[in-house]
Amino acid sequence: MRRAFNAAFKRVRYSPRELRNGSRMHFVFVSSLVPVRAPASGYDIANRVIADAVRLLGHRVSVLGFLQPGHEPAAPGDTHVLGRLEVTNARVSRLQKALWLKDAVLHGEPVSVAKMHAARPAEIKAALAGMGGIDGLILNSVQLPGAFLDIFRAWPCLFVAHNVEARSAADNARAAGDPLTRLLFARDARLLARLERDLCAAARHVFTLAEADSAELGVARPDRSSVLPLVTSVTPPEAPAARATAFDAGMIGSWTWAANRAGLDWFLAEVAPRLPADFRIGIAGGTGGSVPPAPANVSFLGRVGDAREFVRSCRVIPLISRTGTGVQLKTIETFEMGLPSVATANALRGISSPPANSVPADEPAAFAAALVELVGRSRAGEALDLDGRAFHAAQLEGLGQALARGLACCGGQG
Repeated sequence: MRRAFNAAFKRVRYSPRELRNGSRMHFVFVSSLVPVRAPASGYDIANRVIADAVRLLGHRVSVLGFLQPGHEPAAPGDTHVLGRLEVTNARVSRLQKALWLKDAVLHGEPVSVAKMHAARPAEIKAALAGMGGIDGLILNSVQLPGAFLDIFRAWPCLFVAHNVEARSAADNARAAGDPLTRLLFARDARLLARLERDLCAAARHVFTLAEADSAELGVARPDRSSVLPLVTSVTPPEAPAARATAFDAGMIGSWTWAANRAGLDWFLAEVAPRLPADFRIGIAGGTGGSVPPAPANVSFLGRVGDAREFVRSCRVIPLISRTGTGVQLKTIETFEMGLPSVATANALRGISSPPANSVPADEPAAFAAALVELVGRSRAGEALDLDGRAFHAAQLEGLGQALARGLACCGGQG
């Protein structure tokens, strides 16, 4: 794994400021959820990749955060687990949600941040004190860093903004179907905007996953921020291989998440009715209850045993994101696998060079027409798959360069 990473980073160079006196630095990756051995969600994948990438640049990385039930830390010897904590709203009781809301009001914080008070300030301080000399903290997203920012300010800090959380909450408020949900999302949007400003101000350098996010956070300058081109793993993907298809188009995701559901609802209401009756569509992943209305040629599959094999069983992948910030890991995974796709502009955010077999389309009619055209070519026997290793290598090289530039901002700190 290290050889593959270093080959992709052959043009990354280190100065004494980046690697103090030629030795590695010690960073603590502070995250609501620690990087895990078998990442499943986009957030988990990004966490694992960023931590792995910093290590492979030659630095020591310790980790501080919670562990979600059912997972194990990716680097147990370097991880201080604050406890096992289920943070997904759909998986907890109404009582737990009410308790989180109470804590949010008590602390004047967004609900996602209030969840982090399952740990005590004294525990955070003791964990950091036990990690030895620390050159810098990598504050990963807003949740745990935001809950205890007064403690973390004591060290040089870098901030990883996975999304513009305030805008995502505002989008959710506008899309909410009932007044109470709209009110809660609007409250979170206001508080998250303030918290993101505080985290950016505290950070010596801000990492975002898309150029647009740097601008929206007010840090779009080379000395203040770098964009991290993500991959799904620092290990290169497999070479292209023949595959059998069961569906013409297919998608997999956590459809209970508001941003994902907005894309799915748009596709089912606006795109799917424009497709031929014999156009087979498979949708994998939980929908949080009853399935949404859809044409007869749409199959809801629920949880599938092997997500990768399901995706490979689809001729074309619709990348349907309509809202949200940050980067879409499903987009990156599709490109790494070399699969043909039709993608909205929002699904392509954070991607500077999409592969040639990805067709951009935002309007429903154009999106449907592109799907029909690609599937027709595939049915006729045309090979549409590409070698995703080229995309992966380019992303990985960019990731190393961006990380090295930002980590250098903690150089010279003892």
